[in-house]
Amino acid sequence: MKLLHIDSSILGDHSASRQLSRGVVQSFSAVNPGTEVVYRDLANEPLSHFSGATLAAAGTPVEGRDAAQKLEVETNEATLEQFLSADVVVIGAPMYNFSIPSQLKAWIDRITVAGRTFRYTEAGPEGLCKGKKVIIVSTAGGLHQGQPSSVGHEDLLKVLFGFIGVTDLQFVFAHGLAYGDEPRAAAMTAAQKHISETLFA
Repeated sequence: MKLLHIDSSILGDHSASRQLSRGVVQSFSAVNPGTEVVYRDLANEPLSHFSGATLAAAGTPVEGRDAAQKLEVETNEATLEQFLSADVVVIGAPMYNFSIPSQLKAWIDRITVAGRTFRYTEAGPEGLCKGKKVIIVSTAGGLHQGQPSSVGHEDLLKVLFGFIGVTDLQFVFAHGLAYGDEPRAAAMTAAQKHISETLFA
């Protein structure tokens, strides 16, 4: 069993999503001994944002690529293979300005690849990542779970991962973290309880 652990918060040790995503990985590993965990910190080691240069590198024949293009293609392929080889993916996804961190979006742009994680057919698009489990730790200062304001975050992630064929998609929520010490503590405690008692029950 291989687990890919992704963090994207820019807050380092002060990050709620990092704390909770770590808890998810620890709980999963306890239930599934021998799990191989691969960790990726998108805030400390960010991918470049998807651009014309990205497309140009991929579209240039191998023999014609310059050093920068070779590095771009190698990085993109390694990122995609890391995702494809994982049985379980745990993602720390804080909400920034009603959406996901741009670092996480850059990663998603590297794993959403026609012919690799989805394909177009006469019947429409088909996701190719069936059988993969994805667990998303959603944190936010406000209260957004199930609200219209979640469209660029929770709803976006549901659409993205559903598009590439992920049907086993679960969320751990800790919202209202900016409402004061007591609401923050209550939200974190509830999320930790969900992780330890019900997420893998």
